[in-house]
Amino acid sequence: MPPVKLGAIIFFSFIPPLIFRPFLSKIFIHSAPLLQRPQRAFVLDFSICIFAGILMNGHNLIRYDLPFIYTLSPMIGCIIAGLFIGLDSALAGERSIILRAMQDQCVASIPEKLFPVTQKFTLVAVTASILVAIVIILIFTRDIQWLADNIQNANAIHDVTMTVIIEVFFIVSVLIILIVNLILSYSKNLQLLFKNETEILIKVSSGDLSSKVPVVTQDEFGFIAGHTNQMIDGLRHRFKLISSLKLAEEVQQNLLPQSSPFLKGFDISGSSIYCDQTGGDYYDYFLLPNQSLGVVVADAVGHGIGAAMLMTSVRAFLTSAIKRYRNPASLIHEVNQYISNDCEKSGRFTSMFFVEISPQSKKLTWIRAGHEPPLFYHVMTDSFSQLEGAGLVLGIDSRYEFEENITHSLMPGDIILIGTDGISEATNQEGLLFGRERIKEIIRQYANKSAREIQERLFLEVQNFYGNVHQQDDITLVLIKVKEDPQ
Repeated sequence: MPPVKLGAIIFFSFIPPLIFRPFLSKIFIHSAPLLQRPQRAFVLDFSICIFAGILMNGHNLIRYDLPFIYTLSPMIGCIIAGLFIGLDSALAGERSIILRAMQDQCVASIPEKLFPVTQKFTLVAVTASILVAIVIILIFTRDIQWLADNIQNANAIHDVTMTVIIEVFFIVSVLIILIVNLILSYSKNLQLLFKNETEILIKVSSGDLSSKVPVVTQDEFGFIAGHTNQMIDGLRHRFKLISSLKLAEEVQQNLLPQSSPFLKGFDISGSSIYCDQTGGDYYDYFLLPNQSLGVVVADAVGHGIGAAMLMTSVRAFLTSAIKRYRNPASLIHEVNQYISNDCEKSGRFTSMFFVEISPQSKKLTWIRAGHEPPLFYHVMTDSFSQLEGAGLVLGIDSRYEFEENITHSLMPGDIILIGTDGISEATNQEGLLFGRERIKEIIRQYANKSAREIQERLFLEVQNFYGNVHQQDDITLVLIKVKEDPQ
């Protein structure tokens, strides 16, 4: 068949399906979910080529009464054309979705099904190779048969040989063009996907979490984009939590005393260091009747947000109850009732040590509610005792009656250290405890210093003891030093 006539038949065979393509595209492609549109574009264009091949071969069978075997090559050619045209159409659709998603910041969830890139390449390569092999076999079979039927002289052999070479060269050239076009089209998509992913990751690495990666494919890139978005969501939540914790830390630090109290004849200094942004340790000072001073140190069970919330409640209860202050026992009894009502079902509790300091009589009156006994350094005898006393932690039994303990033996230079167990139970990387003996040695060594200097030295020694180990518990102490009597 002359090439012009064959070209006309091919051209008119493609006209009917191409006329209906816009209508079919609207129904079949644009009505589908975004990620399925490239697949449907491939199916539509591949089907158009198959339908055109059927029309072309039907025309040839009816019009020219050709044997069926002669329709195989054109049909396989249409299948190959449909494969490459469909793939190019799918890639173009995918590229359009990528650009649109990048512009509109359209973000989808992680694809439910994975269609790996390796499977795509393998499927396309194997299918194209099989179809090309079939076409070449059919061409050689037909040309060999034609050669056998038309061998008459050397010139005929030369003409037939050149015809076969030209046909093979033409087919290979067309296939190379189609493959190169497909590679270039896919490269554009890969470039867009890489660019989109890397731009977002660069923003994330610099702390900008305002953007996400559009999920526009169902391969590894879609999965990477989806999990990147999950990571961004997690980082957003973490930064939001950190911001909230920072605010909570500021609020809690503002609840603690901002300066040391003035009490005639005494030097007092206190501080807290939390192992997290917030903690359950608490200390405070209260001005009491008769110019006395109340000092409280408390340790809510645990540390972190939960302990901080309980600590805030304890402070509120103390601030309320101190307005009706009569004596330490009545104060702690009232606070215990409040805490027990709040913590009855949660099982949470608070240890507390409260001491009333009378500057005129140099008398201490204290309540020990399950708290670690404070150390009492007697400078005259260079010895230590503890401010003992029976008492249950707060929040367990609302009816518990607390007993007061009193001492009149304060002498100039004496030191009382009220702290939480985060100091003595500090553990280094060898598993050793800081212990109360180290605390005693530091107090003894720096007994001639001010309360602030002794407190800072204790904190420094604890931090050095920890070394590279993260602080495991909150640390709080109030150091009370009896001043020398003025001459």
